[in-house]
Amino acid sequence: MILYEYPCNERVRTFLRIESLFKRLFYFTQGSDPYLHQVAIATLFDLLDVTERTDLRGMVLQDLERQRVALNALREHPQVSLDVLESTLNEIARIVQGLSAQGRIAQDLRDNEWLCSIRGRLAVPGGASQVDIPSFYSWQMLSPEHRQADIKAWTQSFMPLYQALDLILRILRGAGDRVQQVAEAGAYQEMLGGKTFQLLRVWVDEQYGVYPDMSANKYVILVRFSRHGADHKPVTVKQAIPFQLARCNIG
Repeated sequence: MILYEYPCNERVRTFLRIESLFKRLFYFTQGSDPYLHQVAIATLFDLLDVTERTDLRGMVLQDLERQRVALNALREHPQVSLDVLESTLNEIARIVQGLSAQGRIAQDLRDNEWLCSIRGRLAVPGGASQVDIPSFYSWQMLSPEHRQADIKAWTQSFMPLYQALDLILRILRGAGDRVQQVAEAGAYQEMLGGKTFQLLRVWVDEQYGVYPDMSANKYVILVRFSRHGADHKPVTVKQAIPFQLARCNIG
């Protein structure tokens, strides 16, 4: 089964984008080739760009507070495990404390003159060659262990943010029930009657060779399946496609 996710608001869209950057960063850091580590460094700079453009920390802290209030309201629910609930609330408190205690996210990386010089050159096509920045090429010639240790040290500035987003998305994804559905003639529509969700998750068997185009508002959820045609132009599917849908919402 292939999982596709659709954010129903810009806040969740931002969180998912940043999560994808962290996944890329961790993946390429694990490698040993200098070119893999160059991608990891470029991803660090992408994270710097993201944290510069918005009041991301404030937005994340607000979301954690919303989730804390929503979870507190579940204390009297008979089907809720109080041990799990308390553990999650304690995790929220710990992460909020760590993120609140941090100043501007990754300020130490912005103050690193060598990284700033690399950041400017990586923005230029081919600018990371030894012709332009021999110091970066020299760093790439260090042992893989040395480079990995450097990248992990630079990543530490982002870890409070990563831990917060990981918890937010973990709770949000766990808040949706996975239900079997069928897209008749390739399309599925569900009327909501004013109820809103934060995240849609769709699982579809890879044997169908399709992908979903999703949209949602407080009135309707629409999932329409397409497949790749000539030159990968989207071709609308007209057959019935079974899939699984989770509608996720907290608070």
